[in-house]
Amino acid sequence: MIVITSPTGQIGHQVLENLLRGDEKLRVIARDPARLPAGASERVEVIEGSHGDRDVVAEAFARADAVFWLAPPDPHAESVESAFVEFTRPAAEAFRRQSVSRGVGISALGRGTPWAAHAGYVTGSLAMDDLIASTGVSYRALTNPSFMDNILRQAQAIKDHGKFFSPISGDRKLPFVATRDVAAVATRLLLDEDWSGVEEVPLLGPEDLSFNHMAVIMSEVLGKEVGFQQIPFEAYKARFVEFGMSEGMAQGMTDMAAAKNEGLDNAVNRTPENSTPTSFRQWCDEVLKPTVAA
Repeated sequence: MIVITSPTGQIGHQVLENLLRGDEKLRVIARDPARLPAGASERVEVIEGSHGDRDVVAEAFARADAVFWLAPPDPHAESVESAFVEFTRPAAEAFRRQSVSRGVGISALGRGTPWAAHAGYVTGSLAMDDLIASTGVSYRALTNPSFMDNILRQAQAIKDHGKFFSPISGDRKLPFVATRDVAAVATRLLLDEDWSGVEEVPLLGPEDLSFNHMAVIMSEVLGKEVGFQQIPFEAYKARFVEFGMSEGMAQGMTDMAAAKNEGLDNAVNRTPENSTPTSFRQWCDEVLKPTVAA
């Protein structure tokens, strides 16, 4: 039995769709089962509720062999610690009590760097990993840089104004990964019963890119001029607060961006093992372009 949390989210829905192609017994935790892929409810056992709820995870993890774990950042949480660590405590208890064999979690690059302790969402993700690892479950933390798919949040600005924005320097080269590649690795690990212990699995994408270079690629793929504009960190945070994010979570987003701007995501060397296949150009052609055209 494989349990999938966040099965309707950006990564979780792709993990679920991958696993539905096989014949494994599947169980999902979903706040809104109506959002599951068409036909999924006929193939999977559905536990309705939040995977931050003690009773829900106790029921969902019972007799489970593996769990896909993703703590969805709560924009209204009081703090990053609350959103990641406190949210995960009921699951950690369930990992222990239900004797789950393997867990695969979505996390972030940065462990061991000078910025890890003050990197907002990254700091929370790494503390979450430590909590899960302390349960004794065999665990693989998929440690990611920024997702290419995050650009979709600015698809309207790209379409209407030919601009996208970040407080990170336009010249800072960073790794980026496509969520579909993250989901593919998670799926493989969930199906593989031949690993144990606790390890991080970095996923760096095929190349490092600056935002300025990404703008050039977007321009070529979309057939229109796209430019990158760096914005002040203060304005970046204020924008999140304006959209209803709590002060603590907005600061967490800002601290993460500041740490990435200093080199948080550049500490792991790219190897054939941690390089994922989808290039930014391919992602733009197959994902961004249809979104902007819609």
